[in-house]
Amino acid sequence: MRWESHRCILLLILTTSTINLPFSRVFAASATTNTEKTSGVCVSPGGRFPPFLDEGKPPRKVSKGHRDLTLCRVFRHNTCCDVTQTHPAFLSIRKLASAGEASQECLHLWELLECSICDPRVGVQPGPPVICVSFCDRVYQACSDAYLSVDAKTQVLAPCGLKDFVCGRASEWISNGTDLCRAAGFSVKPSDDPQELSCYGGKASLDYVADLWKASESRVPQETEGLGSLEDFRQWVEAMPFSEKVSWAVGGMVLTAGLIFASQRKSRSQRQKHAALQRTARKLGTKMNSTSPPGRGNKKTT
Repeated sequence: MRWESHRCILLLILTTSTINLPFSRVFAASATTNTEKTSGVCVSPGGRFPPFLDEGKPPRKVSKGHRDLTLCRVFRHNTCCDVTQTHPAFLSIRKLASAGEASQECLHLWELLECSICDPRVGVQPGPPVICVSFCDRVYQACSDAYLSVDAKTQVLAPCGLKDFVCGRASEWISNGTDLCRAAGFSVKPSDDPQELSCYGGKASLDYVADLWKASESRVPQETEGLGSLEDFRQWVEAMPFSEKVSWAVGGMVLTAGLIFASQRKSRSQRQKHAALQRTARKLGTKMNSTSPPGRGNKKTT
């Protein structure tokens, strides 16, 4: 159910939490020119993001096992993340695909946004991930019709869940990408950096992710092979700005959770339609039997 009061709730979130966070973190221009002077060790971001278990240690490769990444696997060879960070992100994508009623484009971009926390250059900087304003705007454009709500635990704007009582479309909560990213728990880099070298989601960071993905032995999981929506996904990324970069970056998240959930949702919808047709057929059959002339031996069962 939707309420006008959710605008007031969101205003309170924006003015008391992330809107006043410093925008002081800096990315390197690319993977090969990462010369920024930082502590070089993982620093928990705070806010809605779970603390790093490797706090105070350099980013490292995540071993296979119970701590392995369930999302954002392009970063698994060098990251501060483990399942502690990626599982909440995975649940967020799942909500967005179900109760959130998000488009396929929204699912992919939201996944890329959530994966910012696992970028090793983000992990060694204090505070929530700093997102490029242009990327926030693109997420907003793709997700403006998706249903969001205020998470009761973290008090940030998040995909609507089945148990949430107050949900509204993103465009009813906020009116631009900057407010969306801030309300979702991220920091936003002002648009005074035309090359967007100092934030996640700009050309420099996508170059970095692209290089990681190209060098990685990881590939799209077997369960995504043969999905009818995979070609649609590829066509979508080809039409995006920086297509040669974003296609690698989004594909590199490689779980492509959005793709998997979109396919599952389509399959579930088809099953529901088929079940509805079967129910209708049974009802018609029952009705026809109950109105059949006497002597045919047809009786309405109870």
